[in-house]
Amino acid sequence: MARHLVMAGRLLDSDPELAYQHAQAAVRRAGRVDVVREAAGLAAYHTGRYAEALRELRTVRRLNGSSEHLPVMADCERGLGRPDRAIALGRDPEVASLEPEAVLELALVVAGARLDLGEPEGALVALDSVTPTTPEARERLLGVRADALEAAGRGAEAQVLRASLPAAEEELVVFDVEDDSDGADVTRARRDGSEGGDAGGARTSEL
Repeated sequence: MARHLVMAGRLLDSDPELAYQHAQAAVRRAGRVDVVREAAGLAAYHTGRYAEALRELRTVRRLNGSSEHLPVMADCERGLGRPDRAIALGRDPEVASLEPEAVLELALVVAGARLDLGEPEGALVALDSVTPTTPEARERLLGVRADALEAAGRGAEAQVLRASLPAAEEELVVFDVEDDSDGADVTRARRDGSEGGDAGGARTSEL
């Protein structure tokens, strides 16, 4: 069981489907352990199995009393086309017990749910309720705020806000020219320091 949990954690970002299979194997061996159900829920979430992820994370909450996964649960509701339920989770009394990073993630989900419902002003209110603690969090918050401003018909403000965000870095491609055994040139493209194909990886949903 422990080995499957370790592999599920290692593969969650690079191969979420395989991570899900490992998590399921752990559930079959120890389905009443909260960390096992947590791994199953997060792996299901990363593979887009939102109903299953929500069920597992609700079970985790019942088992250990923790509300740390409220942002993921809210995003699952949004992924299932139930933005109203995502917003309701944002009002859960246990939100007050969350770490600042989780509160920010939940606010981003709630803002997205408000936009799903065509309520951009509500999205702006949700975003105004939190303060980012890192540069990356600030960029994400401002990006969603720009979307809300645009949806509210405040395109000029949205444009100014987007202009203030750092430009996305372009991927660096380095070409190496080497001689093969026959004396011909062999050109290889290396991206991000690796040779050959892509490393692979995927993710769902934005929090």
